[in-house]
Amino acid sequence: MTHTTEKLKVAALYKFASLPDYQDLREPLLDFCSAHQITGTLLLAEEGINGTVAGSPQNIDALAAYLYGGNIFSGRFRGIDIKYSEAENPPFMRLKVRLKKEIVTLRAPEANPSKIVGTYVESRDWNDILEQADIVLDTRNDYEVAIGTFKNAVDPKTDKFTEFKDYVAKNLDPKKQKKVAMFCTGGIRCEKASAYMLTQGFEEVYHLKGGILRYLEEVSEQDSQWEGDCFVFDDRVSIKHGLKTGDYRLCFACRRPLSPKDLEHCDFIEGIQCHQCKGEKSEKALAALKMRQKQVRLAQKRGMAHLGDQADKDARKRHLAKKRATEDSRKGQDIRPGKD
Repeated sequence: MTHTTEKLKVAALYKFASLPDYQDLREPLLDFCSAHQITGTLLLAEEGINGTVAGSPQNIDALAAYLYGGNIFSGRFRGIDIKYSEAENPPFMRLKVRLKKEIVTLRAPEANPSKIVGTYVESRDWNDILEQADIVLDTRNDYEVAIGTFKNAVDPKTDKFTEFKDYVAKNLDPKKQKKVAMFCTGGIRCEKASAYMLTQGFEEVYHLKGGILRYLEEVSEQDSQWEGDCFVFDDRVSIKHGLKTGDYRLCFACRRPLSPKDLEHCDFIEGIQCHQCKGEKSEKALAALKMRQKQVRLAQKRGMAHLGDQADKDARKRHLAKKRATEDSRKGQDIRPGKD
């Protein structure tokens, strides 16, 4: 009889909703995810929820049902946008439920998708919008855009989302770009960006519902206008059409995605630097990275984890073993001959 290993279910989710009591929601949500062995990160803010988590299909489905119908949420997460994919290996090391000022940071209070938002575009209609729009904006950060984007999309070259406002102010004009389309990984960033642009006088603003993730899931590769891989914020690093895991890895030092070719670059040093961040780190930071990588190698030789929940457990075991050894040593001293 052959045994198959069940694939993990990954859920990328978000919902803009009024949560004045968001701080009180953290512990129940943390307890539920912990009890169901779900890992990943969830963000709670007064404007809603955002995050990506993974677990068994049954437990992820249980979380979806909890968000839809949990009494503590009072129906505020009904209609939550959830995009599912699969992973062969755990994409997250541990569980985090964090409280934030915003679930996606723009620092523009006027951009409130619960009150004003652009026109949602389904994946099946997105190719038509790409041809009709005066400009198509990729609202992700530059290192995400670098490994894949839609044909003819404009890269604002932002290092972080808060810079998007400056890009709009310096480069766009409601009188010239009358029909604006935008997209992002899962839909949350471009949804908030669409709200912001409407407050700036742009009248026709469209955004891809469910983001690139849903497009890659629903649109065939033959009909697709997507080029390259899509960066994701978990250990898969990138995904392709059909939501298959891509071939990229992360540089531990700078967190930029690295292709198989990048890993062969002469400046790449595992766990310490890549060709993109060489020279960016101080000597002190480099020394810390080298020490960490040494600890990783030692942990691997011992067959022990270095990161994540298992690493915490292993560290705890070592601590307890050392503590017991110390206590045994003290007991031995206490009973040696001649001691009062």
